[in-house]
Amino acid sequence: MSDRLSVFKTYKLYVGGKFPRSESGRVYEVTDAKGTWLANAPLSSRKDARDAVVAARKAFGGWSGATAYNRGQILYRVAEMLEGRREQYVREVAEAEGLSKSKAAAVVDAAVDRWVWYAGWTDKIAQIVGGANPVAGPFFNLSTPEPTGVVAVVAPQGSSFLGLVSVIAPVIATGNTAVVVASEKAPLPALSLGEVLATSDLPGGVVNVLSGRTAELAAPLAAHQDVNAIDLTGADTALAKELEIAAADNMKRVFKPGPADFTADPGTGRLTAFLETKTVWHPTGSLGASGSAY
Repeated sequence: MSDRLSVFKTYKLYVGGKFPRSESGRVYEVTDAKGTWLANAPLSSRKDARDAVVAARKAFGGWSGATAYNRGQILYRVAEMLEGRREQYVREVAEAEGLSKSKAAAVVDAAVDRWVWYAGWTDKIAQIVGGANPVAGPFFNLSTPEPTGVVAVVAPQGSSFLGLVSVIAPVIATGNTAVVVASEKAPLPALSLGEVLATSDLPGGVVNVLSGRTAELAAPLAAHQDVNAIDLTGADTALAKELEIAAADNMKRVFKPGPADFTADPGTGRLTAFLETKTVWHPTGSLGASGSAY
């Protein structure tokens, strides 16, 4: 028998491109589907949530100003890194969701494929939701989508990886930045995702991952004056109602999907959920006798 001691992994938050512990110093036990201890995860505080919003706001200008093609390249790089750590995620998903290794592998493969799918949409979504509008007059009238801003995301509680990817990727693919509240019972895949994002060319602060009590973290995010939108996917009915009321204070955009099947075709609904439309008018010039200004 080996007398070597195992090296247990220390899970940390991912905020502003760094890996801090909770400012409160608190942790909570995370167990697998059978109740066996897996790790101590940071128990984030309201201060951690506020720090994450500051980091997301700071990153928003650079990320939203990057070309859509560049964002696609970076998202694809994330998928590459996820693929390289496939075995780790298979183990974490199997433990978190009580799945067999083969079923967990299928979930991880679907999550990587989902990330690649969204990476391909970064420079195409504008062609679907934007374009030239016909108007009566000598004007160009052009509508283009723009990101909403900082989005708070309440991650799914039951789908710790495929669901997580399905709610984060479309938010950042369209130029928003995100503050993610990980699944309360199964936060480890989300915290590990932070390690991938940190080494995938994604600027610090574009995605910030918090673990802890969902209601304790989601409430200050919903009421935060510098959060522009909130995704309520992982909130139960009672919590979702409370968050909607809090979000109304600064007229946040609220995305409240119904029961989600993350194995189904995601469509473009999540890509358009956090986009605003900017319409620009521009004169074409006076029309000549032939009906053309050129």
